[in-house]
Amino acid sequence: MTTVEAYVEFGSREAHGVSPTYERLSQAVARDGALLALLDRLPPAKRQPNLLFGVVRWLGGPVDDPVAFHDYVMTHWTAVEAELLTRATQTNEVGRCAVLLPVLAALPQPLALLEVGASAGLNLYPDRYAYRYGDHQVGSGEPVLECAGSGLEPPVRVPQVVWRAGLDLNPLDVTDPDDVSWLDALIWPEHAYRRARLRAAAAVAAADPPLLVRGDLVDDLPALAARAPAGATLVVFHTSVLYQVPPPRREAFVKLVGELPDHWIANEAPEVLPYDGLPDPPSDALHNVVALDGRPLAWARGHGQAMTWFG
Repeated sequence: MTTVEAYVEFGSREAHGVSPTYERLSQAVARDGALLALLDRLPPAKRQPNLLFGVVRWLGGPVDDPVAFHDYVMTHWTAVEAELLTRATQTNEVGRCAVLLPVLAALPQPLALLEVGASAGLNLYPDRYAYRYGDHQVGSGEPVLECAGSGLEPPVRVPQVVWRAGLDLNPLDVTDPDDVSWLDALIWPEHAYRRARLRAAAAVAAADPPLLVRGDLVDDLPALAARAPAGATLVVFHTSVLYQVPPPRREAFVKLVGELPDHWIANEAPEVLPYDGLPDPPSDALHNVVALDGRPLAWARGHGQAMTWFG
């Protein structure tokens, strides 16, 4: 996908109907030859709309006006480029726990959770949050994660988690104000509710920090998995992570995780992790596929706001 195509797709399939600011900005960047020329000098993984917009927000630049955004990036390109090359899109969106919960709750308990691409590890606490699927509420505490479910049998209880660990090339620390400010910058401008639940989830993680290991998803996964306690069901999971992994390493990871014991939950776009015979998605918006052990189960929106269970 070219840089132009990436920004057009982000605006039309991800931001459309969800973030008018980013939809408008993506369309503007896709037509901005000067910005595209700068972006095309970067490695492909560093040209992502989410990353560029997050960096500009983190630096204090404007994202609500495409003209002001253009001027800011062109004027401050040295600083913007440095952050783009240093940082990664690590959107630690806890709303995604709502589409993982029905799968996690159905597995043999208790669970040992190992998240690949864990960021700050906020998705390692599905047992500590509350959920609302329409009129059905599960669990207690804050934040309360809302998910519109279709064809879904909501779980009756949260899972029992006895061990939680994360693997990331650059794990973030929820007790570090700089790391938390980066997570905040990755949240889309209009989404005040996501900022509130980021703060609530960060408080949960800070009170009982997970084991976060700096490492590679292929080279370092077996050793971390081996640290899971005996007697617990090991669940390796990831959500919206593999698009950042080059295809050869992605294929090596899929082969490796399929050979590990117990279970593997993937929540990735079908273009990134393809499956045969998928039904049509509910709409043209970008959807992930939630899969257990390589078997697709449901469509899910990127922030966990909705899921459609396969019949």
